[in-house]
Amino acid sequence: MSLSRLTTAIADGALALPEGKITVMRSAADYDVSALPRADLMIANGFYPDFVAWNNAGYVVTAKAEPAEVAIVVVPRSKALARAMIAAAASWAKLVIVDGQKTDGVESLFKDCRKRLGQLPSVPKGHGRIFWFAPAPVFDDWIAPPPSMGAHGYVTTAGVFSDGAVDKGSALLAGALPEKLPARMADLGAGWGYLAGPVLQRAGVASLDLIEAEALSLDCARLNVTDTRANFHWADATQFAPEAAYDGIVMNPPFHTGRATEPSLGRAFIAASARILAGHGKLWMVANRHLPYEQALRDAFRNVDEIAGNGAFKVFHATRPIR
Repeated sequence: MSLSRLTTAIADGALALPEGKITVMRSAADYDVSALPRADLMIANGFYPDFVAWNNAGYVVTAKAEPAEVAIVVVPRSKALARAMIAAAASWAKLVIVDGQKTDGVESLFKDCRKRLGQLPSVPKGHGRIFWFAPAPVFDDWIAPPPSMGAHGYVTTAGVFSDGAVDKGSALLAGALPEKLPARMADLGAGWGYLAGPVLQRAGVASLDLIEAEALSLDCARLNVTDTRANFHWADATQFAPEAAYDGIVMNPPFHTGRATEPSLGRAFIAASARILAGHGKLWMVANRHLPYEQALRDAFRNVDEIAGNGAFKVFHATRPIR
């Protein structure tokens, strides 16, 4: 079995860790921390499924990074978020370690850090790279600003889905909603809360639960959605168990794991919606045109119709969930 980049760097003696606490930032549940002293380890991850997985494995887990002597930045897909994580780590750690895949932009980060700090030790391995440095005050321009209003009129921040514009699929779904919606509604994978506005504007809505796994997105949703009928849940939508079944659900489910297309995520959202809807419940869902969700919908609902669409997206209305 091939050793991870982190384990290789430590085992080969290239990377020496100072004594003290270690914060690992945004590590997926399968990230290898076996070379680190468990008693000193803290996992910081705002993505709920990973948070739960680390917690169930017995690690100390927080949603937001806490200062420590060592910071390990596991590179996310978002370049802006990766830079913000490095800047944050450099503000409090004695040693910053950056570990990531080439497909997530680690080579670009390595190049940018070398421009600021000079030559840096690193280990390239497994289609990625790990590098490390003692912080210097050269990352101020990478510090993430607080969530702020964008040109699209919504509060977003680095690292959230569709942070610079309203997602076109969500906009299509919003336009396809009927004038009246059921009383008890939910938005699965609510993101930063765009769909909440159109839903709460419809007649008949008594409550709306926004269920979102990414803490960064949910923080923005709380700023975007101030209607008192809205409730916010940091949770995995595919596993969420409400106190009572919903009358209606809207959703634009994710379909990526990292950079890979993963339709099983959307299918899991469909199964979850059928599970938590009442027998009379209704689903409105948008998906990219190329994603094969029709069979999953027919397996979960007795009635399925495509009610809107274009060359890029399709909107479904499904009723009578199958138990």
